Amino acid sequence: MRAIFFAAALVALASGGVGAARPPARPAATAASTLNGPFELHSRVYPGTVRRYWVYVPAGYDPAKPPNLLVFQDGQRAVNPTGSLRLPAVLDDLIERGAIPPTLGIFVTPGHRAAHYPDTLGMNNPDHRVEEYDSLADDYARLTLDELLPAVARRWRFAAEPRRRAIGGTSSGAIAAWTVAWRHPDAFGNVLSFIGSYTSIGLTLDRNGAPRSYGGDVYPGLIRKSPIRPLRVFLQDGRNDLDNEHGNWFLANQQMLKALEWANAHADAAQRPGSRYDVDHVWTDGGHSDAEGGALLPRALAWIWRDQPPAPRR
Repeated sequence: MRAIFFAAALVALASGGVGAARPPARPAATAASTLNGPFELHSRVYPGTVRRYWVYVPAGYDPAKPPNLLVFQDGQRAVNPTGSLRLPAVLDDLIERGAIPPTLGIFVTPGHRAAHYPDTLGMNNPDHRVEEYDSLADDYARLTLDELLPAVARRWRFAAEPRRRAIGGTSSGAIAAWTVAWRHPDAFGNVLSFIGSYTSIGLTLDRNGAPRSYGGDVYPGLIRKSPIRPLRVFLQDGRNDLDNEHGNWFLANQQMLKALEWANAHADAAQRPGSRYDVDHVWTDGGHSDAEGGALLPRALAWIWRDQPPAPRR
C-alpha cells in the first residue's frame, strides 16, 4: 500500500448501542489508499459482546462514485501485514493494475464477551466466534446488515447493488459469509469461501440426542431443495483439510460444489427460468490454513468482478 493510516478510534458506546468513529463530515476524495481503525462495535443482536473492524478505503476514493464492497470475516487475520491474507495489500495491487474495480473493504472480527475488545488477543479467535459464525440463524446477517454496514456508511459510501458486493472468509468465517449471502442475496451477490466449515460445528443436541440447532453440514441438502439464489460463489479447500468429530472439511466442500452444480442442472432440465449459481472452485493439496486461500485471493476477486469495469490506471 502506498499509504496506510491506522486511526486509533475506539468509541465510547452506550449500553447495547452501535458505534464507530464519526468525523464531522464525509471525507472527500483521497489520493492514496488508507486502512482505518480498529474501531469497536457493540451489538444489539449479541448483547454483551464487542468486536473490532477496519475499513480499507481505496486510492482515489470519491464519495460521489461509491466503490464496490468487500466484507471479510476474522478481520484481525485479514489485515495482518505478515499473515497469509494481507487483504489491504491485495486490494491495492489489484486496483492499481486495473484487475478489479475500486473496492472498499470492511474487515471484522467475531465478537468477544467483554466491555472492550482485548488488545492481548492478537490473531487468536474471540470467544463468541462459534455462536456467530457457525450458526445457521439470521443473527449474524442482522448484525452485518443492520449494525456493521450502517456504522461504516456514516463515514464512507459504498455500492448498494448486490452484484457489486462480496462477502467472504476462511474456515468458519467462510460459512458465516455464505449464510449472510444465502439468506440475503438482495444484499450480497458474491461469496468468497476458503476452507469453509460446512460441517456440524453448529450442531447441538438435547438430552435425548435430538438436534436443537443444526450445523453447516445441512447446507448441501438445503441448496438442493431450495430455490436458486442469484449468487456467484468461489470455493477453495485442501485435500488434507480437517477430519474430526465435526466432519470432513474437504468432503463437505465437495458436497457444496456438487449441490450447487446439481441445482443448476436440475433447473436447466426442468427449463425453469431465473437465476443459476455462478460457481468456480479450486481444490488444493493443503490443510486447514489460510495460506492457499490467501494465494488465490487475487484470482478469486478478479473472477468475482470479471464483468465489471476495471479501475482506471493512474
